[in-house]
Amino acid sequence: MPSKHGGVRVRRHCGGPLLCGRRYGDFLAALHRAGELPGGPNPTRLTKALRMPPLPEMPLPITPISGLTQVTDDELNKFAELIYTRTGIRVSPQKKMLLSNRLRRRLRQTGIANFSEYYNHLRRLPSNDAEWDAFLQEITTHETYLFRDEAQWAWFRESYLSECAARAAHTKRTALRVWSAACSTGDEPFTIATCIAAELTNASQWRIRILGTDIGVGALEQAKSGVFGQRAMRLVPDDLRTRFFTKAKEGEIWQAKPILSQMIVFRQHNLLEPLREEPFDLVFLKNVLIYFDADSKRTVLNHVRAAIAPGGLLVAGAAEGVGDYLKDFNRLQPWLYRKPA
Repeated sequence: MPSKHGGVRVRRHCGGPLLCGRRYGDFLAALHRAGELPGGPNPTRLTKALRMPPLPEMPLPITPISGLTQVTDDELNKFAELIYTRTGIRVSPQKKMLLSNRLRRRLRQTGIANFSEYYNHLRRLPSNDAEWDAFLQEITTHETYLFRDEAQWAWFRESYLSECAARAAHTKRTALRVWSAACSTGDEPFTIATCIAAELTNASQWRIRILGTDIGVGALEQAKSGVFGQRAMRLVPDDLRTRFFTKAKEGEIWQAKPILSQMIVFRQHNLLEPLREEPFDLVFLKNVLIYFDADSKRTVLNHVRAAIAPGGLLVAGAAEGVGDYLKDFNRLQPWLYRKPA
């Protein structure tokens, strides 16, 4: 049982005392200096000998899940089928260790003993249970950051938005609808908003709607905060960082300003399902289809096709092979496609 002496947390472990946060040998040496060996430690003398203020209560270390190294081949197949059915993402046998590592985090969080029990637990839960979202966050979350793929953002700023401004001068149409699909923690929608705020001099007079969607509720909650760390901000041009983000007083944390946040709406959406929205002028679907097989890609791109307005554009990842599924679109760049008007 844990005991406390002079603010120092001690517990009996294998017949001897263990001091959390200190090496065992250092602890014994301190006891000797305090004259407390043999016999129980005196709180006042022990604290003085250690020359440290009383420590706050600290939780005991998490006990490792013994015997769990990797999922078995059978467990891998079961989880892979579960993930594919829910998201359309294929987990290959080569991802066995990665899947095991991420599943162990869920076991520790839930207190479930092993992979098979966790699999059965998920199967019993309704699809809207919070644990499903936590599970999918572990499986589908990948690194993202603002202004990823700089060439595409140069096109967006210098060509696309310039054309929008010129067209508005003639047609008086000052509406722009953009969908950022699979937006994760919001890096892409805030990049879109940053470019619009920078390039459209009268952006406040436009009717702009940027929709950011993702399958993960947790990711969307983070996205709504508009808060980003230094790693996520590393490619943001200095002038745009200064104009549209506020740095926290402590730490390398940046908060998007309201001029950006007010353009964006976030909502949960599974790409395997149709999006019930008015058509968009521009859709970003980047760095996600590489995780889908041919059938899932076809389903997703059929839904995306329906969400793009006639003459609208799709920005995709250059290596995702979307052209094979969009034969009716005009390919303008390896990553840029236009829907026929």
